[in-house]
Amino acid sequence: MADTGFNPEGVHVKHPGEVWIGGTWRAPHSGRFIELVSPNTEQVVGAIAEADEQDMDAAVAAAREAFDHGPWPRMSVGERNEIMKKIGAHLQARAGELAKAWTAQMGGLASFAPGMVAGANIQFDQTREVGANFQYVQERQTPAAAIAYVVHEPVGVVASIAPWNGPFGIMASKVANALIAGCTVIMKPSPETPLEAYIIAEACEVAGVPAGVVNLVCGHREASDHLVCNAGVDKVSFTGSTVAGKRIASVCGSRIARYTLELGGKSAAIVRDDFSAEETAKLMTGTLMLLSGQVCAMLSRLIVPRSRQDEIADAIAAEMAQVKIGYSDDPTTVLGPLAMKRQLERVESYIEEGKKTADLVYGGNRPAHLNQGYFIEPTLFKNVDNRSRIAQEEIFGPVLSIIPVEDEEDAIRVANESNFGLSGAVLTKDPQAAYDVARRIRTGGIAQNGLKVDWSLPFGGYKQSGVGREGGVEGLMAYLEVKTMYMDAPVAAA
Repeated sequence: MADTGFNPEGVHVKHPGEVWIGGTWRAPHSGRFIELVSPNTEQVVGAIAEADEQDMDAAVAAAREAFDHGPWPRMSVGERNEIMKKIGAHLQARAGELAKAWTAQMGGLASFAPGMVAGANIQFDQTREVGANFQYVQERQTPAAAIAYVVHEPVGVVASIAPWNGPFGIMASKVANALIAGCTVIMKPSPETPLEAYIIAEACEVAGVPAGVVNLVCGHREASDHLVCNAGVDKVSFTGSTVAGKRIASVCGSRIARYTLELGGKSAAIVRDDFSAEETAKLMTGTLMLLSGQVCAMLSRLIVPRSRQDEIADAIAAEMAQVKIGYSDDPTTVLGPLAMKRQLERVESYIEEGKKTADLVYGGNRPAHLNQGYFIEPTLFKNVDNRSRIAQEEIFGPVLSIIPVEDEEDAIRVANESNFGLSGAVLTKDPQAAYDVARRIRTGGIAQNGLKVDWSLPFGGYKQSGVGREGGVEGLMAYLEVKTMYMDAPVAAA
């Protein structure tokens, strides 16, 4: 175990061995450090401070003090917006570092990382602008009084908990919504990918965010659970597994705390007869390569007419055979490693399970030419029973299940027979048909011909895929409480 914090090559976090609480960098109470392991080489490439339960409590106390007595919630939205512009500028200036951090920690492709970081920076600015332009006091007519005002006020202290697959964009979005609304924040990044949160903390420090408004503590499961259980936290914003989301919901429910949960998915793509096997193969294989399949909204179930299953499976297998698997820093790599050893073992266990209930068409093994790193071949199953584990449980890897159906009614039924409802697609040349089918699928997002997401629009899921939405005005509203005020006459302050 490392005895101090240090950075991966190309990343220049100033205080990797410290936590940021109340505007001060300090040694972690635990005295321990979390090692960062490269998914490409399985070697330790960095280390950061491990926060324990006392660090979590200190961060909540600092955020509580800053919200209850500090200037941030009492500033005008315009004043907060100006400081946040400085945060955004700092993050944009460090885009290269953020890209290198993602590749080093999570194994994301170096060729894809700059675009992903640029998108996240745009998302931060879009979120800030949505909040800057929102009407926080709205006049309403009512028979109960001369006039009423519906007022939107910050929810309070927010615990922002981000996952390891998209650590920068997801954390930056949570922080942007919270700050522009007037909340204070405790950032709790994944222990596998904490460096992005450190860079956000440094951006806040440089921009002049008041002490305690943003805090950074990275800990393992026990300390994170302790944070969620702290009664000083008014809201938890969590992106991650459904299992963890259920725990957070139960804890928050016990004290009626607010929460937003963006959880797992098992999204279906329905193929209609006017969409060719070749088009399906290119679209689905290309989609499955995104983050090595480690995307909550991944289209991991392909629902096809039974008469076309073999044709489509053969086309996808041929397309998968062309995929170059390799190290993340190779610009020609299409499929990089999974993020960590336990994720590789999880995916392999599902592949073994799939072999018992379906037909393995392609892949399923570790690549023979790579003797280190957490690599797995793109994997395709056909004749998948929608009730089987590989069809019902989130695998979070490059594994695609083809489910044959009799007709379109059967396809819609199968798509909806899932505990999840995050994303989806209808593969067809007919927009009206895509719309009509999409309206019948119980999912938070769905697109014609592919996996499509715009973070300026609401994103989230039905059923066990989550509670609430992120993105757009709907995302901002999750960080606000609504107060209705009845007045005997109009007031100038409104």
